[in-house]
This record gives sequence, C-alpha cells and structure tokens, in this order.
Amino acid sequence: MARRTSRPVRLFADVVGILVLLGCLFPVYWMVSRSFLPRNKIRNPEPTWFPFGGTNDNYGRVFGGGTFGDALMTSLSVTLLTVLVALLFAFLAAVAVSRFRFRGRKSFILTLLLIQMIPAEGLFISQYKMLEGMSLLNSVLGLTLVYVAAVLPFTVWTLRGFVDGVPRELEEAAMMDGCSRLQAFFRVTLPLLAPGLVATGVFGFIQAWNEFTLALVVMTDPAKETLPVWLVGFSESRSRGVDWGAIMASSTLITIPVIVFFLIVQRRMVSGLTAGAVKG
Repeated sequence: MARRTSRPVRLFADVVGILVLLGCLFPVYWMVSRSFLPRNKIRNPEPTWFPFGGTNDNYGRVFGGGTFGDALMTSLSVTLLTVLVALLFAFLAAVAVSRFRFRGRKSFILTLLLIQMIPAEGLFISQYKMLEGMSLLNSVLGLTLVYVAAVLPFTVWTLRGFVDGVPRELEEAAMMDGCSRLQAFFRVTLPLLAPGLVATGVFGFIQAWNEFTLALVVMTDPAKETLPVWLVGFSESRSRGVDWGAIMASSTLITIPVIVFFLIVQRRMVSGLTAGAVKG
C-alpha cells in the first residue's frame, strides 16, 4: 500500500519538476532562437517557435561594430581578477576569524554584516572620487578594486561558515603525525574547503559579470565598457528602431562564458567534495 501511495506522489513531483525546468529553460531557448531569425519573422505577430531557415546576420551585426570583443575582454579581465583577489583575501580573513581568537574579532564580524546593509548607490560618489584621485578611472584595475570591495564582505562571511564546519581535530591529528600547523592546514583543511571556495567564487563571478551601475559610473570611456554597459549602448545605437535580432544574438554571446565557467566549476565542485570525503 505504501508503494502505491508513494508512486503517484513521485510521479506528480517529477511532472512538477519537469514543468519548472521547462519554465526556466524557455526564456533561454527563446533568446537563442530569436538570435537566428531575420527581422521580419521576429516582428511577425505570429510567433516562430523553431528557427528553421534562420540566418547569421544578427551575429554579423554584433561583430560588425568591432566593439564587442573589447567589451568581452574587459568583462573577462575584471571578473576573473575580482574572483581571484576576493577569494584570496576572503580565505585568509575567514581562517583568521574562525581559527584564532583576537581582540576586536566580534566587532569585525559585525562590521561585515553592517557593510552589506549599506546601499551601493550611496557609495558611488566617494568611489568615483577615490578612483579619480588614484587615476584609476576607465581601467580594469580600478573597476576590479570596487568590485572586490563589494564582494568581499559576503565572501568572508560565507567562507567563515565553511571553515567553522571543518573540525579542528583533523588539523590536530595531522600535527600529531608530524605536520606543522601550516602543513596540516594545507594538506587536510584546504581540500575540505574546496566546495566553499567554489560556492563563493560562483557568487563573485555572477556579481562581477552582471554588474551594471558601477561599471557605468567608472568606465566612462566607450572603449573600456563592460558587456552589460556595452549591451545597453548597442541597443540604443540602432538608428532604425530596436534591432531585437542583434540584441538577442549579443545576449546569447554574453551567456556563453557564464555557461563555460559553470561547467568547469561543476566538475571542480564534485572533485572537491570527493577529495574532502577521502581525506577526512
């Protein structure tokens, strides 16, 4: 009787899960399919569900201006630098807060939470003046600096939870076997923190890759725009109305690095979890 009851429930859950998945994937499919359709089919009141007999002209118009590649390189440089620098400093801060007791520790943790409550728009003027004084406007280094400052508090807080979840007894056991404190940490604790590093890296990547307002304020030179800022300028530069085909094509191209990143991250996350379980 229990099996008869659970089977319809599982079937219902599977159907709901498939419907939710289709609902999430449909906007992506619609974007990609529109990118291969000519203008007349996109503007047609009758929707075209499958891009049969499509065209690559939309992608040609994206690359025709010659600015997409520059924006792509700027976004990749800023995003990767932000993730690497934020993970490095957040990792060191999380270990210090979790493993050591020092004066002002609780105040430091509380400050991290308070910083998250400050509206980002309230810091734009001070950040702009700071970068202007340091001659870092319209530079990858300047934008990376403000991105790291925005990502770091949450990253430290998240990594602290992962470090707290690793028992200290593992390090103590390694030290009893002849390892120094530093060797015990890198050989035992660090592999167990791989999923945490990946999770916080994903957060930093998403925030830096999709951020628009700060990039609009800091990167005033059109040649230094990131992809979100470039996409807005590209959509507004169409003289004959909104070129939805080119916009869908450029949006599709912007998602490709994100997909590649998540494919790499997924593999690393699984290997990190497996290595941590074995070493533990």
